[in-house]
Amino acid sequence: MSDGRAGPSGAASTGSPSYTLAGWREWVSLPSAGVPWVKAKLDTGARSSSVHAFDVEEFERGGERWVRFTVRPWQRSDDDAVVLERPVLDVRDVRSSSGHSEQRLVVALDLTLMGRTVTAEMTLANRDEMGFRMLVGREALRQGYAVDPGRSYLGGRPPLRLRRRNRGAG
Repeated sequence: MSDGRAGPSGAASTGSPSYTLAGWREWVSLPSAGVPWVKAKLDTGARSSSVHAFDVEEFERGGERWVRFTVRPWQRSDDDAVVLERPVLDVRDVRSSSGHSEQRLVVALDLTLMGRTVTAEMTLANRDEMGFRMLVGREALRQGYAVDPGRSYLGGRPPLRLRRRNRGAG
């Protein structure tokens, strides 16, 4: 099936429901943030999505709780950093795969994956020790995606010169 859409069994389907097939790692964008490329791990074992956030600062706007933070889309680089301000949706206890628990702020961010844009609840985290600046969890994936754990980058890749920037070689 050439368009990457499959039914719940994974077989081609002409009826609903249908899913967009993605690999376990994909390049995504954050269109409302002006970030065209972020390498993300798609993790069906994680409930929430997470983005690597720097300089996190809470403030109040119009009587509501907001947060200002910086997203740096490239590994080991400050290039193309974007400062964002978003309302705080929630504060959640998040447990890592190693069992460590911490409280994280949650914001809504649009992300484009496989040519489709969905809104995801994103926890703001320090992902310095992780291989990916973003993790897309099952709450976002349940908006019409299926993940093939044996494949990567089904949605394509940025040009080589940009991929090199992600490795700090740009």
